[in-house]
Amino acid sequence: MTKADIVNEISKNTGIEKLIVQKTVENFMDIIKNSLVEGDNVYLRGFGSFVIKTRATKTARNISKNITITIPAHKVPSFKPSKTFTLQVKDNN
Repeated sequence: MTKADIVNEISKNTGIEKLIVQKTVENFMDIIKNSLVEGDNVYLRGFGSFVIKTRATKTARNISKNITITIPAHKVPSFKPSKTFTLQVKDNN
């Protein structure tokens, strides 16, 4: 499902114009992105959590040049679904 599909589905279910729904969905995603960039986690009860995870420094190899490189510690965004969401997906299969 794409963002356009989500906008169409919300518009169809609520009767709200697609343009308004699109702006709302994009604003929602911007708020989540900005919160994560600022270091704040986002918790949506019954859906899941958008959190920042810190990856430790690690050593890797560049096989083509046969050298060892160090990848510095860095942060990555992550999504953890809620327990109820996970159970709904499991039960649907």
